[in-house]
Amino acid sequence: MPHRPGPAAAAGRDGRDRHRPAGGPQKELIERAYRTAEALGLQLWCQDEAGPYQAIPQPGPSWQPEGSPRRRPHEYVRGGTAKLLTLFRPATGEVRAEPVEHATNAVLHPWLKRELTAILAACSPPPATPPAGRRWADWDAFAATWGLDDRRPPLRVPLIWDTLAGHLSIELGRWLLDHGILPLYTPLAGSWLNLAESVQRILVRRALDGHHPETIQQLMGWLAETVRGWNADPTPFEWAGKRAARRRRARDRRHALGGSAGYSRRPICRRRHATAPSPNGVTHAY
Repeated sequence: MPHRPGPAAAAGRDGRDRHRPAGGPQKELIERAYRTAEALGLQLWCQDEAGPYQAIPQPGPSWQPEGSPRRRPHEYVRGGTAKLLTLFRPATGEVRAEPVEHATNAVLHPWLKRELTAILAACSPPPATPPAGRRWADWDAFAATWGLDDRRPPLRVPLIWDTLAGHLSIELGRWLLDHGILPLYTPLAGSWLNLAESVQRILVRRALDGHHPETIQQLMGWLAETVRGWNADPTPFEWAGKRAARRRRARDRRHALGGSAGYSRRPICRRRHATAPSPNGVTHAY
């Protein structure tokens, strides 16, 4: 099975071992997937479970006329909670989502298998001999040892998600490998690597901000309608991670020239290489 982030021992200031997630290589792999997967013919998807969201008055702006603010009830009955199961393809902006009351494995796993099967059906057929970048060995350091390229179907979909206990299921992991899906796990405190969380914030804000869902069915209905509205005109996302931003700033680093709008790509040398006395006794630098 592809590499999962695990604990690594590190010494603290007091000399005792600390267990920290060894997710560095996984972060680089996820960033590489965002940049190159679609260009290689692989459909990149992100997955997350948003919520729970309560059926109570939600904070946020409203379209009430000026001077007539929306009045919220001082007493209300909690109408339950809902979660939003989300699959997001950054390259096209497509969202596959379903509001549910519970996100247990009994609910999550069948939904994942159903949606991923539909995604695979829409993918182009894999080539008989996968080119460079589309082999398991190109994405997993242990693929050659496990013989994934010989015993599994060609790689077709990288899937970025977190380390939820349900995602670490052995049965689900085998199902993914048998269908050519490579799970990439975001490390601890690495939610910024999952673009599904970004689109979830937008969808939930549109659906609930400033409203008062009174029942769980009403809340789930609003979430589903917002997803349909998003898919009517989806917005593609592009990866611009922290490392990419730092590298871009380094490439674009320029040295301004005083008194003009020009610049140079390298600093102007200011060293005084040689001096020569003038007839009047003043020393000049060259």
